Amino acid sequence: MSPQDTTTLATAPFDFRGYRVVVAGGSKGIGRSIALAFARAGAAVSVCARGETALDKVRHAIAAFGVTAHTRRCDLADAQAIDAYIREASEVLGGIDVLVNNASGYGFSNDDASWLAGFNIDIMAAVRASQAALPHLKASSHACILHTSSIAAFHPSTRSAPYAAAKAALNQYTTSQAMMLAKHRIRVNAIAPGSIEFPEGLWDRRKAEAPELYQQTLAKIPFGRYGKPEEIANVALFLASPFASWITGQTLCVDGGQLLSG
Repeated sequence: MSPQDTTTLATAPFDFRGYRVVVAGGSKGIGRSIALAFARAGAAVSVCARGETALDKVRHAIAAFGVTAHTRRCDLADAQAIDAYIREASEVLGGIDVLVNNASGYGFSNDDASWLAGFNIDIMAAVRASQAALPHLKASSHACILHTSSIAAFHPSTRSAPYAAAKAALNQYTTSQAMMLAKHRIRVNAIAPGSIEFPEGLWDRRKAEAPELYQQTLAKIPFGRYGKPEEIANVALFLASPFASWITGQTLCVDGGQLLSG
């Protein structure tokens, strides 16, 4: 059997009943898996994204767990749209305990558009959502902010310099934000996934469009397979749980050893 065939995903032993979770950028892939993992564990969940169809699907999937489900269309490059979304989400959920900043502008070209996308979405969307949610997080007894980074932040990138730089900045912001918010007992951490494959995702597309790159990347993953969104979601649950109550300001790589290969 291949490594893909033998891998099983853990059933997280976490209880998030009573938690209010907001996932900024959660209609597909990692964000969707994080939203559904929290819902499965009993949390009320709100998700924003740009696509209405995907949002409808994720809202129904969240509600199927018998918890409050809220979605809103939101362009996370728009500061006013973020404020409106966080305000509505907090009203529907009755507050915010966990904020997950998961959006990316995917700046893969070395041009102004990619650099601006990285700045406006990977960095500023996280900053703005955090600021908008801060009054609600201060009122929570178990507040937590999670940022989705990338292992691309840890090494030079010739294919996606804007993306790597934006994620490196997000890692730095994670440490500064953790220091700033510690006095409010708000923990801040980041998750740096390796290469994650899911239907219609980046690596699923590259399997067909750039098979040589797909295989080259696969060869650099010591575990011999691409990661799954659910494996990132499991880590998000841990970092938001009381089991991680003494962890803040950290960026945790979840990559099957991929970063070890350079």
